[in-house]
Amino acid sequence: MPVTDATPHIPVMLDEVVGYLSPKPGGRYLDGTLGLAGHSLGLLRASAGGAELVCLDRDGEALGLARARLEEFPGRAHTFHAPFSRFEDALANLGWTELDGATLDLGVSSLQLDEAERGFSFCADGPLDMRMDAASGMDSAKTLVNRAHFEELKRIIRDYGDEPLAGRIARAILRTREQAEIATTSRLAEIVARAYPPDRRREARNHPATRTFMALRMAVNHELEELETFLERIVRYLKPGARVAIISFHSAEDREVKESFRYWAKGCRCPAEQFVCTCDRTPVLRVLTKKPQLPTQAEVDRNPRSRSAKLRVAERLPGAKDAQ
Repeated sequence: MPVTDATPHIPVMLDEVVGYLSPKPGGRYLDGTLGLAGHSLGLLRASAGGAELVCLDRDGEALGLARARLEEFPGRAHTFHAPFSRFEDALANLGWTELDGATLDLGVSSLQLDEAERGFSFCADGPLDMRMDAASGMDSAKTLVNRAHFEELKRIIRDYGDEPLAGRIARAILRTREQAEIATTSRLAEIVARAYPPDRRREARNHPATRTFMALRMAVNHELEELETFLERIVRYLKPGARVAIISFHSAEDREVKESFRYWAKGCRCPAEQFVCTCDRTPVLRVLTKKPQLPTQAEVDRNPRSRSAKLRVAERLPGAKDAQ
């Protein structure tokens, strides 16, 4: 079903993100994963339309719908068709050198999941694509599934999907593609389900293909690499007191955010065996969420897709000597 600007959209952990960023009139904020503009609208409304946003999304279709929604606040949101790792280009385009806050929602939007032709979901048959920006020139999931060698497929499904049966699934994919190309989501889902032993299939809480589809999507879109680049660069743009809030849905993403925040919060990076600090580095961030914040049960009941969300937040400290 085509998605329109009237399509219901429920941003995940909106109250928490807005609460942590506390947007104010005159403040400048980054929404690196605009989607259908749920978080951006929340930030603008909380600032009574006085904040200014730079918003990025690599999905051109979502960007068009988001722009229509953002017309509620004309001239306050500057949108860019780009992945969030390229936020520096957007800031340079506007002449911005500092931010009062930044947020990412690393989940797949309802727009992408609900359109079968995008190939993100096995719930409806469609082409095996999974690219968030089909015009980007990146290889699709179809290319990956039909060309990757066994060890690469196994690694992707194991590491990105946390799938204990990654080897069985990768072998099943290779056996099948020797007979005919795997071209649709339903075909891949069937192959993965058959790779599961019958007892594991019966006991599984979710469809057996859930983890494999997530792993392939992350690999196709280079999602962890995008996140790593963002985390390396965002800190230097945060003003003292500015906060960065990141919602993840995968253990590898959450681990990347946690370790990055810890790195910037540590300060001294001299070797452990060195008794006297000579690097003269001071902490750059203060971690506000010692453990990730989870959605409330009320939110999960209202929006089941939020159930695996984890929010981590950190704040830029004043007087930090090293944000490089």
